[in-house]
Amino acid sequence: MKSRSLLVWALALAPIPVFFWALQVGAFPVSLGDLGWVLFGGSQATGTQLQAIVWQVRLPRLVLAFFIGLALSLAGATLQAVFRNPLVDAYILGISAGAAFGCALSVAFFPSLPIQVGAFLFSLMAAFLTFSLARTQGEMPTLSLILAGVVVSAFFTAMVSLIKFLVDPHKLASIVFWLMGSLSLANWQAVAKAAPWILLGAVPLWLGRWRLNALSLGETEAQSLGMEVGRERGLFLLAAALAVAGAVSVTGIIGWVGLMIPHIVRMLVGPDHRRVIPLSMTLGAAFLMFSDTLARASVAGEIPVGIITTVCGAPFFVYLLKRGGQESWKL
Repeated sequence: MKSRSLLVWALALAPIPVFFWALQVGAFPVSLGDLGWVLFGGSQATGTQLQAIVWQVRLPRLVLAFFIGLALSLAGATLQAVFRNPLVDAYILGISAGAAFGCALSVAFFPSLPIQVGAFLFSLMAAFLTFSLARTQGEMPTLSLILAGVVVSAFFTAMVSLIKFLVDPHKLASIVFWLMGSLSLANWQAVAKAAPWILLGAVPLWLGRWRLNALSLGETEAQSLGMEVGRERGLFLLAAALAVAGAVSVTGIIGWVGLMIPHIVRMLVGPDHRRVIPLSMTLGAAFLMFSDTLARASVAGEIPVGIITTVCGAPFFVYLLKRGGQESWKL
């Protein structure tokens, strides 16, 4: 029991050591002492160059990575509970691809429309299409859900390619950026754009996390507990789509985070969503901050962080498929 409590605290506090480590790592190394002066000591003993590196380059990028990792992991844990399927996340279900199409559409043809709105509308549409295609006679088999997600994702990806073909080169550059899944252009303005949307989705999911325990039991059991399953499922999908839309609108498609992190959390602390949801948020934030630091510091140039997460996530997905998706993820 004591070891379980220590594990929970370790997962909850995981972003803190990663955050301070990532602030020090890069082409311009920053010692822990200098970092302390920059963050807490005002202008003493620190040059303007060092302050600019920490406050204007690394700190906004880490804060954005924190929010994006939190949003993707939270959405993945929610979708796995709502669909009662441990092999899904926003990327596999095509929700991320739908959000990317909404972003591309806004940039190309509706510049006055906030890209977060376009991302939200089409991520919701993608979730509805996947759900409708996979549901057969009241059931949603694992294979059907994954195949439906592949079809929906392929459709929206093709639509994004069509937009790329039609737009002028100036707008094309912005669209290509979203498809790379990168935080290379992160700044405080991007944080201000993404954070409100992510919080709008994350707060209701965190407050209603205990209701996911009932949904994960199945429709009959949830109805016997007095829940309106259709309405509850719709509200959770709406909140998850908000969080994903906020994430995709500034960084593009970063896959596999929402699949891996909830799985790892359930393996460590059990299936109770009162723990799975908050710990997925913290571990997901720590994972993406760590991955993005590797992406920008491991080579002379910079690797898009989406490549790092895919390298980690694809083998993990194969491992899950080999197990047949069998996991004690339901209460």
